[in-house]
Amino acid sequence: MGPHPDLFDELRVVRASGELDLTTVPAFAHELKKARHGTGRLFLIVDLLDVTFMDGSVLDPLAAAWEECRERLGWLRVVHSRPGPLLVFRAAGLVERFPRYASVQDAWKGVLGDRTLERRAT
Repeated sequence: MGPHPDLFDELRVVRASGELDLTTVPAFAHELKKARHGTGRLFLIVDLLDVTFMDGSVLDPLAAAWEECRERLGWLRVVHSRPGPLLVFRAAGLVERFPRYASVQDAWKGVLGDRTLERRAT
């Protein structure tokens, strides 16, 4: 039994760490693409808890993954706790598409993160 016993095969988790910028996003995009292999319904959680910096270069690969998950009758949810991801999503007008989840377990259950981080980022 793994660390997420309530999760099932249709769920995939992509974890990123460090900086996500023009130089590192290609590897991140590759991981997102690998996570979407196969067919059928797809639930994808993108864990950004260990990301220390993020710029807008992550938006294209995230949007592509979000679109494919939706087409496959699933969803993509983003886990983060630092203000950086929220600022990037807000600047791009994508806070509604990528709301904050506090943990992988919360994302799986659909429990949104509290709004404290959003208030600090304004």
